[in-house]
Amino acid sequence: TGLCHTDKFTLSGADPEGLFPAILGHEGAGVVVEVGAGVKHLRPGDHVIPLYTPECRECKSCLSRKTNLCTAIRSTQGKGLMPDGTSRFSFRGQPIHHYMGCSTFANYTVLPEIALAKIRPDAPFDKVCYIGCGVTTGIGAVLFTAKVEAGASVVVFGLGGIGLNVIQGAKMVGADRIIGVDINPAREAMARKFGMTDFVNPNDLGPDGDIVGHL
Repeated sequence: TGLCHTDKFTLSGADPEGLFPAILGHEGAGVVVEVGAGVKHLRPGDHVIPLYTPECRECKSCLSRKTNLCTAIRSTQGKGLMPDGTSRFSFRGQPIHHYMGCSTFANYTVLPEIALAKIRPDAPFDKVCYIGCGVTTGIGAVLFTAKVEAGASVVVFGLGGIGLNVIQGAKMVGADRIIGVDINPAREAMARKFGMTDFVNPNDLGPDGDIVGHL
């Protein structure tokens, strides 16, 4: 499992949608141990990644092709429950909430079939677990939100996990200039490996710190 800032935010108690008690974690990878009745495309032994924004491909939202937010799953997922309105977790007889439909901070978890993506058996779990949130969020922002085109110039503010994958996405689509902005100079080297062409540290711009004018 990976640790996302969203997990820490919920754990802090500041998340207005946070439910407790719960098993946190939504970036993960693992092996299917058992399948329930009606599961069609997965079997024990399959290597998978959990998806916190799965699509049933049947509801109005999924069929519209205008959003990736499946209303069929989100109505129960936001309540910390499985699609049937129940939890699969308990402690001393008391129910425990699911978290973002994944709950990866556990040796075993339970998800609906649509919330799992099958991966190659040789894919290393300690790397592919990150794909479930950090990679898809960053690359998805480039491809589907900003719709960056080949030859474009891109500025990325913040070179953490998401920012690095925004850079990676910009490189994938052929952006001509990819400028990274961060106050931590130690992040420059890794960002360049992901495809950043220029680095700006606002702290190096003097007392005025006019980052917009500098860019």
